[in-house]
Amino acid sequence: MLGRTARPAARVAPGVGLLRGIWLARGRDGRLAVYAPAEGGLRRWTETRPGAEDWGQPALLPVAGLTHLSVTQDTNAYVHFVGRRERQKADGRTVVDIVYAIQYQTGRPVSEWRSLGNPHKDAEPAGRLGEPVIVVTPSGMVHIFVRNADGGLALRREQSDGKWRPWDDRGGSGIESALAAIALESGRLELFATTADGILHWSQQAPGGALGAGRPARLAAAPGTVAVLETGPDRPTYYWTDPAGHGVVAYRAGAWPTALGGVPGEGPHAALRALVDGYDCTVLAHRGADGNAVVGVGVTEDEANGVWWSDTGVRCLAPPALALDVFGRVVVAVVDGDGMPRVARQTDDPGLTLSEWRRL
Repeated sequence: MLGRTARPAARVAPGVGLLRGIWLARGRDGRLAVYAPAEGGLRRWTETRPGAEDWGQPALLPVAGLTHLSVTQDTNAYVHFVGRRERQKADGRTVVDIVYAIQYQTGRPVSEWRSLGNPHKDAEPAGRLGEPVIVVTPSGMVHIFVRNADGGLALRREQSDGKWRPWDDRGGSGIESALAAIALESGRLELFATTADGILHWSQQAPGGALGAGRPARLAAAPGTVAVLETGPDRPTYYWTDPAGHGVVAYRAGAWPTALGGVPGEGPHAALRALVDGYDCTVLAHRGADGNAVVGVGVTEDEANGVWWSDTGVRCLAPPALALDVFGRVVVAVVDGDGMPRVARQTDDPGLTLSEWRRL
């Protein structure tokens, strides 16, 4: 059973422009932090102590002009941010670039936002640059992928000495929306993109090896809905929304896609592995077709036995985020219909039962 009660709180200004979403991360000290769009940047709420129900006052992480943001963590629990930024020049031109920052400690300031430029030199194609996605390998190498103006793949990555290599045009065409990428525990990278004809799938054969060309497949995935999770050793599972209205789909290379049900709306899915009643389960979350946050749970890699979906009854402006707290409990975060972050936490009751929603 999922709680529906919200506690009153002063309203905080929601995100502006195109930037939408909510991000949730657990630091090395065990405290969770929630990041949400705000006027002039991101607003961050941090647990006062690991696993606590209390959260500190919000802090503003200033960065102007973000239109899209991708957030990930490395094996040290450092939080990495990469964004697409638009800035107006005095002559009226709009300049688009990719920016990067890192947070080393929970609740501490974020590094200076560094511009990584744009794979296009001319203003017109530069303005058609897509949404970046960031992954960090276990060795600590940062990779940023983005759809270029021609619908191909562009990559920029850090070297082992901390210096950034130039933008690398990986070719291809037809990419429609944001990419889904993962750095597996083995160090291998996998990448997934939707096209008008199906999907493109890139897979390193070995850590640090060539990414190669994207392999096409005639699989129907709604653009902008794909998520990826490592569900077994060196084995990712992809989740997306079926464009024909048949709900959520799970897919692993070498197998047929499996329908998981549900009635998702627009936007990506969140995916997480957690213990539920002693079982290794996959928890999924999305914004439902009616605008409410929806959570599902099923045994990991046992999709044939189904996923149990629950409507939380809480309206959300963007897809939910998922994380585990210091005690291994599932935490769900949303931006509610008033633009306020809310969180709910797994209780000790049977199944994936959530606490009452707490407004931050």
